[in-house]
Amino acid sequence: MYTSAPTDANAQEKRKAWTVPMLADAKRDGRRLVMLTAYDAGFARTMDAAGIDVVLVGDSLGMVVQGHNSTLPVATADIVYHTACVARGLSKALLVADLPFQSDATPERALDAATALLQAGAAMVKIEGAGHKLDVIRFLVEREIPVCAHLGLTPQSVLRLGGYKLQGRDDVTANKLRGDARAVAQAGAALLVLECVPTGLAGAITADLAIPTIGIGAGPHCDGQVLVLHDLLGVNSGHRRPKFVKDFLAQGGSVEGAFRAYADDVRSGAFPDASHSYD
Repeated sequence: MYTSAPTDANAQEKRKAWTVPMLADAKRDGRRLVMLTAYDAGFARTMDAAGIDVVLVGDSLGMVVQGHNSTLPVATADIVYHTACVARGLSKALLVADLPFQSDATPERALDAATALLQAGAAMVKIEGAGHKLDVIRFLVEREIPVCAHLGLTPQSVLRLGGYKLQGRDDVTANKLRGDARAVAQAGAALLVLECVPTGLAGAITADLAIPTIGIGAGPHCDGQVLVLHDLLGVNSGHRRPKFVKDFLAQGGSVEGAFRAYADDVRSGAFPDASHSYD
């Protein structure tokens, strides 16, 4: 049974700083993980105060910060810069940073990029896809770099996919996605983001794995949830709002209140509901 963490100021002061092994502990203990994206120290500091567990410096910054139409133009230097900014605002949350497009094309390139991100303050790097990325995951983990995998809708594959679409709709693609999830876990990933995946499939993958799953448009049965900061606050990023997005600012009354409302709803299981999920 999932439990909700206390959010009063004293409890937040006493909570421990997150480490990578604590992610598996959370899944074992039935505690839903709360993740948000951040790109600067101010928002990161507010997320920390609101009790957010994991903060992601996503290559989503290409779309919501830089104004691009996709994440493809984002460079490693961009992620390094924003990771260093966010790291200065955190004392409790675990910091994850994206490996941007083609920075993980080979294990050696991935090692260089991941090293720069960890030196900037990240505790883990995120890699999209499986296939040849399995060798990259193994290569990094063997060299003491924790990895978060990312399956389902992988935004760096937007050209091949032909847009931002739900993945795993039919038996063939669902079985492949389930097999890929097992493979990234076996390769050494300690966390898995599932994006735009039907609720039932995401639940089956979550049950398959010993590592936690983090959903975004993947229904309520994942071990945690992530949203893009701008989506959570209802900021117009110039792109179509997906079904799984919810504006928590109106609910929370302030930025920190929005973060707390989101965290409470994730931990209680109130978010996402059917209106923010895919059948």
